[in-house]
Amino acid sequence: MDQRRLGQTGLKTSRIALGCMSFGDPGFHQWTLDEEAAQPFFQQAVELGITFWDTANGYGGGSSEVYVGRAIKKYARREDIVLATKVYGKMHDGPGGSGLSRKAILEQVDASLTRLGTDYIDLYQIHRFDPEVPVEETMEALHDVIKTGRVRYIGASSMWAWQFAKLQHAADLGGWTRFVSMQDQYNLLKREEEREMLPMCSDMGVGCIPYSPLGKGRLARPWGQHTQRSDSDHVAKTFDLDVDRPVVDAVQQVSEERGVPMAQIALAWLLSKPVISAPIVGATKPHHLVDAHAAMDIDLTREEIHRLEEPYTTQPAYWW
Repeated sequence: MDQRRLGQTGLKTSRIALGCMSFGDPGFHQWTLDEEAAQPFFQQAVELGITFWDTANGYGGGSSEVYVGRAIKKYARREDIVLATKVYGKMHDGPGGSGLSRKAILEQVDASLTRLGTDYIDLYQIHRFDPEVPVEETMEALHDVIKTGRVRYIGASSMWAWQFAKLQHAADLGGWTRFVSMQDQYNLLKREEEREMLPMCSDMGVGCIPYSPLGKGRLARPWGQHTQRSDSDHVAKTFDLDVDRPVVDAVQQVSEERGVPMAQIALAWLLSKPVISAPIVGATKPHHLVDAHAAMDIDLTREEIHRLEEPYTTQPAYWW
């Protein structure tokens, strides 16, 4: 497995990240896998060299972190895994149960460490921007959890570029630790981040680790084909726009010419972008991680990239 530095840090991660939102106690989502069903994917990830694992405190109500922690102990060594999780979503009622206040961050990082069964997190990310908390309070609290050794690096996810810039500026003014990564949605069907966020990350030396690289699976199969998740996930249903069909059709055409699955073409396109450190791939079927691994060997031509990008229609930014 190829590795790449996360932004301008010295931290090297696998070129593909394992997304763990698909793993959690039944009932959180109809398409999540319980711990027994999730085990083969953790093992497969290690065998393929996918050692960058991303979860969140809110996934499965905390159960995803539990699964991830146990899987690390079973299939790998802690020092071989780049472990990422997040904070922001509601975990319980009360002032420390959600958001990015100092109280919430200090409480939730300890809760995540307990569930993960580890004494440090490699990449601790804020899941959203919290408009109710001063950015200085958030950035100082994140700086403090780094200085206590509980966290190695910090990252952010899904916000407007001006909000991310505001947080980074607060860190500079306070002499606190800056974010080294941005986890946003970016794929051939959702490219609005190319306007501001991605250029800013490139300029700042921030590594991008996009989620939904296959557009909730829409880019992995011909137009009109559905899965259990696409039929039950209200977020996934927002990828059923008529303007998306030409893009999906272009991916299908290139994949047929290449003789490879559509997912490999969509991921190869992402991997061709210099600002992308590691796309986050969720897996619920054995071929998902295999396709992601194989995508690293596909070098798209300029003409193919143009064909994939040309049908795109500008869309509102509504993914968070």
